[in-house]
Amino acid sequence: MEPTARFCLRCGHPLEARPHHSGEVRPTCPRCGWVFFADPKVAVAVLTTDDRGRVLLVQRRFPPQAGRWTLPGGFLNPGEAPRARAAREVAEETGLVVRVGALFTVVEGRDHPQGADVVLVYAARVVRGALRAGEDACATAFFPPEALPPLAFRATRQALLRWAARRLSR
Repeated sequence: MEPTARFCLRCGHPLEARPHHSGEVRPTCPRCGWVFFADPKVAVAVLTTDDRGRVLLVQRRFPPQAGRWTLPGGFLNPGEAPRARAAREVAEETGLVVRVGALFTVVEGRDHPQGADVVLVYAARVVRGALRAGEDACATAFFPPEALPPLAFRATRQALLRWAARRLSR
């Protein structure tokens, strides 16, 4: 379900469905010619491990998937650097300051209507801080790969499957 607009963001005139040169029908302003394009929702998530080989997860306080566990993360704002957002999400949700490293994986496809179309999952290491649950988390903890709690979101499951497979191949 792609989001749409009903009125022109430039002049306020009602939009009409019109063929676009891309071959798609797009909401278009008959007055000024502005064309609506829905941008994909992009999120970042952070796969943080400790020196014991455990992964950092947060238990969600709010829907969707309240009570289930996920990687710390959030939606990317326009103009925001993904790595900076990733570090901020970890700090806000867990109280830990991390060094965000390489892009670990990219997960495509919206998991639920309010979800992201693309999730950039970064690897990270803890630099300092005290583990605590932030406002939008019930709890936060490190888990070994063989004892993961009930997980929220396909992006979290896919990233953790890849992480566990990588650990086993070493």
